[in-house]
Parts: sequence; structure tokens; C-alpha cells
Amino acid sequence: MFAVICLALFLEGWNLGATGPLIPAIQKYYNVIFLSSDRRGFVCASMLNVYLAHTNLGFGQLVVLGHVCQLVSWIIQAPAPPFPLFVISYFLGGFGFAMQDAQLNGFVAALEHHKETRVGIIHAFFGLGAFAVPLVSTKFADSPHWSLHYLTSIGVASTCIVCSSLVFRFRKQDEILEEIGQPPRERGTNEQNHYRQIMSQRAVHVMAFFILIYVGIEVTLGGWIVTYIINVRGGGPSSGYISSGFFGGLTLGRVGLLWVNRLIGERSAVFLYGILIMVLEITIWKIPSLTGNAVTVSFVGAFLGPMFPIVINHASKVLPHWLLTGSIGWITGFGQTGSAVLPLVTGTLAQRAGIWTLHPLSKANRNDITDAIDLVPCTRSTQEGRVMVDCYVSL
Repeated sequence: MFAVICLALFLEGWNLGATGPLIPAIQKYYNVIFLSSDRRGFVCASMLNVYLAHTNLGFGQLVVLGHVCQLVSWIIQAPAPPFPLFVISYFLGGFGFAMQDAQLNGFVAALEHHKETRVGIIHAFFGLGAFAVPLVSTKFADSPHWSLHYLTSIGVASTCIVCSSLVFRFRKQDEILEEIGQPPRERGTNEQNHYRQIMSQRAVHVMAFFILIYVGIEVTLGGWIVTYIINVRGGGPSSGYISSGFFGGLTLGRVGLLWVNRLIGERSAVFLYGILIMVLEITIWKIPSLTGNAVTVSFVGAFLGPMFPIVINHASKVLPHWLLTGSIGWITGFGQTGSAVLPLVTGTLAQRAGIWTLHPLSKANRNDITDAIDLVPCTRSTQEGRVMVDCYVSL
């Protein structure tokens, strides 16, 4: 069962990591300037998860349903359909992603033994999927038939559907836990008012906002870093592999830093990792080195990786057991809107001033500034200095 859960998280990471290397090909094919994954499906699924977690639909059924939604979205994307349909498919994929994400995290968080380690492992498989997919999608990004990459995604999703159906057999979570020797969880006294109970938990909203920021940073860096390296650092077609480095670091950090989390405490670890990430980001902004930036991005992923599992572990400790799956569904679903909001901001800035805005302008080289100015309409004058000043004010 745990192996199938790891496979399902691998599929989620595969879904997330594919977009970055494909962004240049999608921009060229659809003639769009920037892309931001449509995560309204996440919000819809997060609200529906609260209800479905307490109906006759069991854990096994909802996991398979999530896989099917993702499978259908990739079937739509594979032939490179018209852009509106392409966007709609992202909604369906986001819905399936959030549906299974809540169930899988809620199941592992409900386990009694070695919970922290298991949460770290399943999210390491998420990072592994995001690490592996750029190795595939980068090859397709250089091809006129870039959308055929989604055929590989269809294969992974089909495997997950078969494995989940055979192992979980569409059963409820309590039935599965009882089978492995874990007694039924404590139940609340008001089974008909789960929305109100969840929304009254202050911790739920704090963690949801934290995940919104976290996921936004993760998706923005994992996706737009490829475009940044190509346009600003002069990287070639193989720059898509840098996205693999980022998610590879994410994978290693979620397992390799477990001992640090235990040693200093998960709360202190979040502050430590946040400070280290900011320092590493500053080096990316100030050091115009293609190789150095690629290596640093991997370390950013390593320190960013443990934060999501830490939140899931914390939720299992502070929230009532009978609200855990629904609460995690809301936390992850609402939080995943960050994967739309922050990349949207990045894309808007990239359209206005250039992709160098992925990082703040701090003593940028002359070419970076010139490229940014060229994107802004300016009134030419006979004095070059005047033109430069007018354009800078416009930025």
C-alpha cells in the first residue's frame, strides 16, 4: 500500500515538473507571452474533499477518481488542442491532483508508527517525479511535436490507476487501517457539520496560507528558472535539465534532512531553511554564472523540500483525527492556488520588463538592463541619456 502511495506522489511530481521545460515550446506554439497553471480545480476539489471524505465514497475510490481526472487532462493535451481547451484541461488535472493529494496525505498522516519518516518519504517521491520528468520533457521541448510528451504522462497515470484499484480495492480509509492492525480513529460528535468545524480551526488557515506561499515559490522556481537561465544567463536548449536539478534537490532534502528536523525541531528547521534559501537566492541574483546558478538552484530545492512534509506532520499533531483528511484537503487545495498566483505575477513582470525579474535587479549586468528597457515603449529623443532615464522610470 505504501509503495502505491509513493507511486501516486511520483505522478503528482511528474505532473508539476513537466511544465517548466515545455514553457518555451508552449509559448511559441500558442503565441502567448506567459503561462500560469490554472489551479481553480484545486480550490474546487479542496472544498469538495471536505464533503466526500465523510460520504459513502471511500479513500480508494477518490484516489482512483483523481488519477482518472489527470489521465483525461493529458489525453486532451496530447494532440495540442486549441488554447481554450488546453486551459480547461489544466482545470481538470488540478481537480484530480487535489483530490488524490488530500486523500494520500491524510492517509499517511493518520498512521501511528513512523509517521514523520513516511511523510518525508512520500514527498521525496513527489520530488523524484518532478526530477525525472524534465529529463523526458526537455527532449520533447526541442521537437515540433512537443505535446507528445503527454503520452508519457498518460502511461504513468494508467499505471497508477491499475495499481491503486488492485491494492486499495475502492475501500474506505478506516477499513484499510483496520486491515493493517490500526484501530478505528476517534470520531467527532457532529458528523454533519464538518465544514464549520474545519473552518473554525485557526491552525488550518495559518497552514493553508503558509502552503500557498510555499507552493507558489516552488512552482515559480521549478518552472520559470529554465526560462530565466535561457534568456538571462545565455543557457542553451539543455537548460531544461536545471529544473531536474532543482527537484532533485527537493527530493534529497525531504529525506536527507529528516535528522536535522529531529535534532533542532521542525519549527526551528523552517526558520533555518528559510534563511539559507534567501542567502542562496541572493547569490543567484548577484553572480552571473550559468554553472554556479544551476548548482545553487539545486541547494535551494534541498532546503525548500522539507517544508511541505513539516506542515503535514504538524497538521496531524494539532488537528482532530476526524477532521484530518478534510483539513489537509483544504490546506493543500487552497495552498495550491499559490502555484497560479506567484507564477502569474512572475509572468506579468516577465511580459513587462523581462524574465530577469524572476530575481530582484541588484547590480545586474548591462545586457540585462538593456534587454529589459527594450521591452518598454519609450519616446526617443536626441539625447541618449534622456532615453535611458525615461525608460527606467517607465519600468
